[in-house]
Amino acid sequence: MKTFCGRANPTTGSMEWLEEGEDYDYHQEIARSRYADMLHDKDRNVKYYQGIRAAVSRVKARGEKAIVLDIGTGTGLLSMMAASAGADFCYAVEVFKPMANAAVKIVEKNGFSDKIKVINKHSTEVTVGPDGDMQCRANILVTELFDTELIGEGALPTYEHAHKYLVQEGCEAVPHRATVYVQLVESKRMWSWKKLFPVHVEAEDGEKIIVPPSEMENCPGVSSVCDIQLNQMPSSDFTALSDVVTMFSVDFSKPVQSASTCYRVQLEPVKSGKAQVVLSWWDIDMDPSGTINCTMAPYWVKPTSALQWRDHWMQCVYFLPNEEPVLQGEKLYLTACRDEYSVWYSLQKAREGEAEADEEEAKAAVGVESPVCRCRAHLLWNRPRLGELNEQSRTGQYSQALREVLKTDSVCLCISDGSLLPVLAHYLGAKQVQYFILFFRSLHFSLVFKANNLEDKIKIIEARPELLKPSHLEDKKVSVLVGEPFFTTSLLPWHNLYFWYARTAVSSHLASNVTVLPHSASLHMMIVEFQDLWRIRSPCGTCEGFDVQTMDDMINDSLNFRESKEAEPHPLWEYPCKSLSDPQEVLTFDFTKTVPQHCLSTEGSVNLLRKGKSHGAVLWMEYHLAADISISTGLVQISNEKGNCEWNPHCKQAVYFFSSVTESETLSDPTAVTYAINFDTKTGEIAMYFKL
Repeated sequence: MKTFCGRANPTTGSMEWLEEGEDYDYHQEIARSRYADMLHDKDRNVKYYQGIRAAVSRVKARGEKAIVLDIGTGTGLLSMMAASAGADFCYAVEVFKPMANAAVKIVEKNGFSDKIKVINKHSTEVTVGPDGDMQCRANILVTELFDTELIGEGALPTYEHAHKYLVQEGCEAVPHRATVYVQLVESKRMWSWKKLFPVHVEAEDGEKIIVPPSEMENCPGVSSVCDIQLNQMPSSDFTALSDVVTMFSVDFSKPVQSASTCYRVQLEPVKSGKAQVVLSWWDIDMDPSGTINCTMAPYWVKPTSALQWRDHWMQCVYFLPNEEPVLQGEKLYLTACRDEYSVWYSLQKAREGEAEADEEEAKAAVGVESPVCRCRAHLLWNRPRLGELNEQSRTGQYSQALREVLKTDSVCLCISDGSLLPVLAHYLGAKQVQYFILFFRSLHFSLVFKANNLEDKIKIIEARPELLKPSHLEDKKVSVLVGEPFFTTSLLPWHNLYFWYARTAVSSHLASNVTVLPHSASLHMMIVEFQDLWRIRSPCGTCEGFDVQTMDDMINDSLNFRESKEAEPHPLWEYPCKSLSDPQEVLTFDFTKTVPQHCLSTEGSVNLLRKGKSHGAVLWMEYHLAADISISTGLVQISNEKGNCEWNPHCKQAVYFFSSVTESETLSDPTAVTYAINFDTKTGEIAMYFKL
């Protein structure tokens, strides 16, 4: 059965209806899943196996049968571990049907069909009794329901229900407990992901400052956690203001409460500074004694330990509602509030003579309502985008380019989402600035104009480019068309070529001698070896002695359905890689002309200069503002002879994983990669083919 799916094309801006098979969303879910990453997580798998063996032994030592409930079984791996450890029977619950089907095959292939029953239901729908899904309640509860924030995938309500209805009182649990740790830090870099800093502009009549709206200054921001690979954050980018402290823990062997609550700990800063950010991570003890421990602690916490790379569990960055100056040695209280799915933090200074506050006082003092963005600017600008807008050197490049093209009588039209370019253009001398707000976001962005007293200097046009009328421009022709370009709908680097399509749509409103800035763009490519990111696409084969080839085949089938022919976005500052080739420009796009009717194609080969495993190609865009001014959304520099790369930290780059990596490792030093890249101007899509 086929179904029509509507989608807005991020590059062309047009609305499209695509015919999709009924399994399309399944394939997409599986192809983009992190199952391979979890199966490659050796530390996780070994610790789970040790914890399960110990739990089964404790139950057997009591003279009981070991009945296991495995919630969110995925491949069935943890159930197979339990069965091989001597469990009498396992109930493996998996709500995602394609995954449950795969688990049945994997369990059968490994010879455990008589010991494991796969139940394709949500655990809250599982029944217990002679005619139920489970014959009796389990006495061992095994789960892997955690995300980077620990509770974001609904672990707490799932555990709460399981203890009430599915497991025996006093059951064993693997993991036995989870503990959340926090550290208070000052970090201009991370704080720049929450706030818009004042922007300094050198104009002819002196320095101008673009000030952020007061509504934004006092806004708590969005409540969603910022999860990143903190192990890639250099120690020079933050200052620890406190020691690492335990915030709260959850004992999974006892009834769990999912209702909203707060926790409070006392802190004494080890250094004076500005408290801006709470860094957080967790660990899990697989046994009651805590001897089998799996930790997400970043590099500076346990510098002597070997770090296990994983992408399914990272670390959390939480932004305090406001920056708080703190003094070394003063008494502070850090409060963590949570609901069923998320956590947020606030900092309070202890009052003179105040005793240790308990949790009830913490709730009363702070309230348990999740922070909500009130200024709406955080809905327009996500965290990487705020970091980009706060990069003064980047703003300086746009200012320099604008200075070269603007005249006192310039009529300037800006096409970009949530851009400061209209304000720059005004301060740098443009007589008239028109600002396209695409997708009707004027309410959010007009706050910036209002804060800088520019409401009557910059006109916001709420219309799609193809609907622009001469009256919108007061019957004047545009002499300078500018864009960063940046659009919130863009996922892959070339999606921002929407600027080119918008420029084409407004052609009739442009002066014959119009200046377009940027005047052109280019697509660049480089072959790389990833330190760890390759694991998310690498087949597993066997995991802790169990055959999971069925899972590999399932992911591969879904990738071949479509995803394997596409690049995917990744913020590569978080994922180290080394270049195996020089960067190469492969396509150019001339914004001084309209989008051509014909496709833009290129083919060639790129020489490999360094030995290594060719995991894939990285692609990014560069925008050319002037003869000597370009903005890269990708490679910043290759930092040493080994080929280690430094990437733009505010943008995601496109990664095309090669399907034949494994084979290329056994070839005798391949010297080149051939490629063919085609940009279809009608659909705005890029198709690419590589051959090692």
